[in-house]
Amino acid sequence: MRIRLIVAAAVFSLSAASAQTKQPKTDFAKDVAPVLQLQCLACHSEQKRAGGLAIVSREALISRNAVIPGKPEVSPLYVLSALPSDKPGAMPPGGPRMPDDQLAALRSWIAEGAPWPKGENLSTVKSIAPSADEHETVRRIRERIVARQKQAGGLMQPYRVTIPNSTVSFEMVPVRAGKFQMGAPDSDKLHLPDEQPQHTVAVSRFWMQSHEVTWDEYRLFMFANGPGKVPTNDGLVDAIAGPTRPYVEMSFGMGINGFPAISMTQHAANKYAEWLSAKTGEFYRLPTEAEWEYACRAGTTTPYFFGDPSAASDYAWYLGNSDGKYEKVGTKKPNPWGLYDMAGNVAEWTLDQYAPYRAQSEKDPWVKAKTPYPQVARGGSWDDPEASLRCSARLASDESWKQQDPQLPKSIWYLTDAQWLGFRLVRPAVVPPVGEMYKYWNNGVEHDEQ
Repeated sequence: MRIRLIVAAAVFSLSAASAQTKQPKTDFAKDVAPVLQLQCLACHSEQKRAGGLAIVSREALISRNAVIPGKPEVSPLYVLSALPSDKPGAMPPGGPRMPDDQLAALRSWIAEGAPWPKGENLSTVKSIAPSADEHETVRRIRERIVARQKQAGGLMQPYRVTIPNSTVSFEMVPVRAGKFQMGAPDSDKLHLPDEQPQHTVAVSRFWMQSHEVTWDEYRLFMFANGPGKVPTNDGLVDAIAGPTRPYVEMSFGMGINGFPAISMTQHAANKYAEWLSAKTGEFYRLPTEAEWEYACRAGTTTPYFFGDPSAASDYAWYLGNSDGKYEKVGTKKPNPWGLYDMAGNVAEWTLDQYAPYRAQSEKDPWVKAKTPYPQVARGGSWDDPEASLRCSARLASDESWKQQDPQLPKSIWYLTDAQWLGFRLVRPAVVPPVGEMYKYWNNGVEHDEQ
């Protein structure tokens, strides 16, 4: 009885406080739909219906008593989401608990009667906005990076990184600043129209991962919010959005240990870079198209960095020798700058929106992606012909890369049909300002610019 009285008093106090402070109305598309999509939809889609519940419409939530309009304190959607992650029934299962700003948005929305755009289900609501705290999270990550850089210095030397709280490591290779001719010349008879005009590009110095990101590395991030999670005791790392539970085995039987991670969206790769930056105190991001091609060419000017295309099998896994699957990273010869698998094995994400080249000279160009499609992947893969291994070859992403995804809306984390697509990261020598860092890690996601 005493427990009930205490709970009742707490609820009354919260309700009274809410009544005294008039809050602005919650924007469903901006504040609520992203929370439901990111935190709930993986288990409660029309296909999965965990516990018999699909959250695609207001009617579905109310008919299953998941939401009691006007009463967040007795609505299971809010109550279970607010539980500590180690408590029975806590949502999302496996933790971590929803960030406070997302819980506040859910509570306010339910208190306002759970308004929902008429005639729309969750798959048609344009949202996927980062949380209001994302700018603050990026600012804090940058502070950590700057503090660590002052302690460690910034010499451009090769180095190895062990991801904190793990035994997993990767190598970084320095890439000196310089100029090169980006794109294909007329003499390259295999070039496609989107590889021209060839133009001069100046690139600032950076480090690049010597290998493609492996499952050993990526799974530390991919399952950070899943069952068996080891608490990091690092609120900054835990604040970064991570992938929902995959709905299929994402290596598709091709191998895990030492093999390249595949089938992630560009958004997922960007969030991995943010997570890794927070974990290590070093700034990582995807390479721009210009950085990627500059590093791939490694000072060479021929269509293939290895010169004669007859040497392709010495440097790349591609359609001609792959036996229909990817292989462990670093099992072929590197390019002249010590970078492995820049040709073949898996194609690699870049930061850029797919767009025509301009003829003028440029310095550190980047075509910022404002929509999820099309974005640019480079390098060719185990499933591509020899011509795709050329340094200038480009590939534009497409919605068909997640055609078999059973979820509605389609996952923002996985590309089930792109089993030949991965990525590697770069670390610029100069740490960018907060606003620029934010744009790198939230590139290509549908949301209002802030």
